[in-house]
Amino acid sequence: MTIHATATTSAEAVSVLQSQGYCMLRGAIECKWIDSLKVALSQELDQEPQNVVARSRRGFPVAARNLIDLLPEVRAVWRNERLLSFLQSTLGRQFGLVRVLYFDKPPDRSWGLAWHKDRAIAVKENWRPSLFFSRPTIKAGIPHVIAEDSILLQMVTLRIHLDEVDDENGPLELVPQSHVSSEAAGVGIEKAIRVHANAGDVLAMRPLITHGSGASRPGTCRHRRILHLEFSGAPSLPDGYQWRDFIAASAGIRGDLLG
Repeated sequence: MTIHATATTSAEAVSVLQSQGYCMLRGAIECKWIDSLKVALSQELDQEPQNVVARSRRGFPVAARNLIDLLPEVRAVWRNERLLSFLQSTLGRQFGLVRVLYFDKPPDRSWGLAWHKDRAIAVKENWRPSLFFSRPTIKAGIPHVIAEDSILLQMVTLRIHLDEVDDENGPLELVPQSHVSSEAAGVGIEKAIRVHANAGDVLAMRPLITHGSGASRPGTCRHRRILHLEFSGAPSLPDGYQWRDFIAASAGIRGDLLG
């Protein structure tokens, strides 16, 4: 089944996200931004070492972490009226950007992703004892922990599509209504939906929604590039933990980034 939870207004989007755990915001990013992001990503990721950027056999970047540091444009791309209204309605006035990832399925290296929920967050230090955080790890030099549901339920992810996505290039698959807890099964994997999108479409989803993806079809010549932006409505964390990054919506942005 392909995606159906599309909304045209912020109020509709918030309602669908609350009930289904995901919502598609069609055309939320202008074409000029998509083109600019592709150029910036190509220039920046080509310079980064292997421990920061995973690459295909032919050198295409297939995944990257810490893009808040690597790509200044990610601090500004979501700051349009439509997305700001949606994020504020979903997370409250104190929300901020906390992590940005990049994914691609280039023509020469497809891959699949098993069913899972996004429970890891990036923090400044991960050694403190806590009932809210567990399983400390280091990913690309950044401390991470697994967060409890109470933390994750205050978060939302925006996945910005830089390419058209359909069954040919391995779309994301989601299980509706599985977002309410780490144990929730929702409607079941057998009723999962596939996320088809155009460049500039933005998928909003809750971290606890069950999701995965299949490989691209053999012989495809198309990329599937995604910017994955995570936001939280809580500027502070319990037990002395701190977000590794927290870029508040009210933070100043250089004029050249806004075009």
